[in-house]
Amino acid sequence: MSSSPLSIASAGSITMVQGIEVGHFTDTRRPTGCTAILAKAGAVGGVDVRGAAPGTRETDLLHPTNLVERVHAIMLAGGSAWGLDAASGAMRWLEEQGVGLDISVGRIPLVPAAVLFDVLVGDMRIRPDAQAGYAACQAASSAMPAQGNVGAGAGAAVGKIFGIQRAMKGGIGTASVTVDGVTVGAIIACNALGDVLHPDTAQVVAGARTRDGLGLIDTRRALLRGEPPQPLLAGTNTTIGVIATDAAITKAQASRLATVGHDGLARAINPVHTMSDGDTLFCLGTGAAGRSLGMMVLATMAAEAVAQATLQAVLHANRLQIDAGENHKALHLPCAADLQ
Repeated sequence: MSSSPLSIASAGSITMVQGIEVGHFTDTRRPTGCTAILAKAGAVGGVDVRGAAPGTRETDLLHPTNLVERVHAIMLAGGSAWGLDAASGAMRWLEEQGVGLDISVGRIPLVPAAVLFDVLVGDMRIRPDAQAGYAACQAASSAMPAQGNVGAGAGAAVGKIFGIQRAMKGGIGTASVTVDGVTVGAIIACNALGDVLHPDTAQVVAGARTRDGLGLIDTRRALLRGEPPQPLLAGTNTTIGVIATDAAITKAQASRLATVGHDGLARAINPVHTMSDGDTLFCLGTGAAGRSLGMMVLATMAAEAVAQATLQAVLHANRLQIDAGENHKALHLPCAADLQ
């Protein structure tokens, strides 16, 4: 797959996994938003948090030794810690559909969540809330999800290590891999501190720009030759996402697939898992294929899907221009297509 936008359509989608639906809510006022990944029949869940500044909810229940085996949705949201409220809206919508863990007197929808920090983009007082999460679930389907400046990727930016003024537009992307009738897909909201690379060529596709704003500086090489980064506030970045498969897997295997999925982030983002990123990946196993290919193959597929979805996030992104307002500064974030 080349880095040209012409190759975008060939990457597949997480919704090619049987039993998975995706819906976005995008608030264009700032912009920001959230993305719901639904497994209404329930899915074995796992998670791996690698960034040092995460914003998460209900991740402990996904530990392999803990009681609950299956969850019903994952919520990804902008808005930093405020965005975690979107999961409450997802719970309400799922409860209305009769989806959740049966507790005899009702059902409890289990909705782990992770957020990214996009509040430097526009008016920070606008962020996803419970109603946004509800709306994302209402919009969910098994169709190909929109990508780029939508949902949890609406306010995302990449390449901020030398300041947001030299950054570029991030976004949300999806991809999938199918082998012998079993599919592994991923959806990634990329708001990375580092650059995004093409995972097959290591070419920088989007990230920190040169001082004149017209080219890519290549953050890794700039740091190694001694260019100092701008002082950073912890947690002001983060790439979050979901891996899903219709293979039959255990909870421990879901946790392992979430772990190896981070290999895909490492192929597509540099630097990654920094002290200022809260990089978090979930894994859902619907079991709808009725069999497994073995962990060696599934792990390879998971890392590949994550890497390609991260690439798609920036290839689908559009430039963003925000004029100065009472509570925010003017900001211009070009997209990958602008620098080709």
